[in-house]
Amino acid sequence: MQCRRRTLRWRGRELTGWSRLGPEGAEERRLLVEDEDLELFCDLPLASPAEVTASLEAWLPTYEAERSAFPADLGSMMLDLGEPVNALYHNADLTRYPMWSITHDDLVRGFLARRQEQCRAAYRWCLERRLADVYFLVGSELASPPLVSPETFDAWVVPYATELIALTHAHGAFAIQHYHGMIRRILPRFVAMGADALHTIESPPTGDCTWDEAWRVVGDRLALIGNVQYDRFRAATPAHMRVEVAEVIAACRGRRLILSPSAGPFDADPGPRVLENYRAFLAAADPGAA
Repeated sequence: MQCRRRTLRWRGRELTGWSRLGPEGAEERRLLVEDEDLELFCDLPLASPAEVTASLEAWLPTYEAERSAFPADLGSMMLDLGEPVNALYHNADLTRYPMWSITHDDLVRGFLARRQEQCRAAYRWCLERRLADVYFLVGSELASPPLVSPETFDAWVVPYATELIALTHAHGAFAIQHYHGMIRRILPRFVAMGADALHTIESPPTGDCTWDEAWRVVGDRLALIGNVQYDRFRAATPAHMRVEVAEVIAACRGRRLILSPSAGPFDADPGPRVLENYRAFLAAADPGAA
């Protein structure tokens, strides 16, 4: 059995989370289950901007080695530096998290404002050093309907993402927002936040927004990235993959589309079928690419 335990102590109290993986499956207790856990978590001291940048200085040689090894003709470097809501979501019991958006909204907003100071410092440090061409923001899907209300999305995501996107643009880099799920109700907010592109649009049954519906909202103000579900790379035949790619291209012809899988690759050692489908995906989009 594999077990992991994490404990945080502050002001004479402690928060403990654990996970177990054994023959009977996986179990987990997140750090934040009770109201008192959330209240203590939001009171924890956070790393200062100077401490954030010091940790980035220590990480920089590893990143520079990766950047040097990356074939520049095959793409651009992209960094995901996080958003304020990430720390809350990934530590919270998700049966309590929606309730806290109602009962503890002011407390959470105060915590998110403090987290934004860290995010701002990290973004500015990386942007000033031109470490990447693109910055990837993944927090929006962590505080959105139906898990929480559109009003909570407006409070917990929109102001912070808008600022980080503007900061990214001010330094001449691009911003992409990532979102899985039911996006149709809040799609206009993504246009307003001002990113260069949105990954991804998912039609039913995975999501709730078709390509036609999405293009009517975003027009030419936002590029859309997608979308062949990653599971199809594992399960489809190459012939089916070529058909699915052709359907996406037909639905988006003449629009600002970046063809992409919905996620992944997740496999450390992809099997032959996955590799065959990546080749089919590329060939269907550009016969000279694969």
